[in-house]
Amino acid sequence: MVELVLPKNSRVQKGHHHPAPEGATRVKTFRVYRYDPEGTQNPSWDIYDVDVDACGPMVLDVLIHIKNTMDPSLAFRRSCREGVCGSCAMNIGGRNTLACTHGWEEVPGKDVQVSPLPHMPVVKDLVPDLTQFYAQYASIEPWLHTETPEPQKEWLQSPQDREKLDGLYECILCACCTTSCPSYWWNQDKYLGPATLLQSYRWLIDSRDEATGERLDALEDPFKLYRCHTIMNCAQVCPKGLNPAKAIAEVKKMLADRVV
Repeated sequence: MVELVLPKNSRVQKGHHHPAPEGATRVKTFRVYRYDPEGTQNPSWDIYDVDVDACGPMVLDVLIHIKNTMDPSLAFRRSCREGVCGSCAMNIGGRNTLACTHGWEEVPGKDVQVSPLPHMPVVKDLVPDLTQFYAQYASIEPWLHTETPEPQKEWLQSPQDREKLDGLYECILCACCTTSCPSYWWNQDKYLGPATLLQSYRWLIDSRDEATGERLDALEDPFKLYRCHTIMNCAQVCPKGLNPAKAIAEVKKMLADRVV
């Protein structure tokens, strides 16, 4: 039996209510998670009644509108606004996704609930601490390993070998998949998680890489790889439509074939 000890200030309380401006004709309510670890207050759900006619259709548009016109203290990450950088990954309506590509009208229910990515330390409000996530990514050494002399121009690759990377190279490291994985929630200090393992497979099958054996040796561990139980949350939430669970299964097959 597992005993879970909740951290201090873990109880989420009712927060502030920010009403819509007078004259607003189309109002949508957004429940946004607020927390400042450096403060003395418990986390809270702040309520924002937003005039959606005054902002764009995406959840990120609404958050920017809230910050610019209703509550400048709200903290969240964002950058490209094109679904490419992964900065604005958060949990919207109970689903991990990108705020810049997820429309608020797509969220079922009367209100839209917005919170940080689950089971990660919170820097502030909607900003998760991804230090460990990036450290795990760095641990697989995501760059080309070669022993042959470097060519004068570039490393050549056939179109057929290049096609093998489709469905892998598109990963933007938003962490939506990793933070939706129950195996990662309970073993994130040992299990590498869907995103990192998908990236690992990307280098394992790259025809230009010459360190396949060393890469497999590094993954042959009861926790790094084999904590994946094919729950498939990762594939369901990936905003790029990728399938990390399939990539992980392929890595397991490579290890099994090597043993045989």
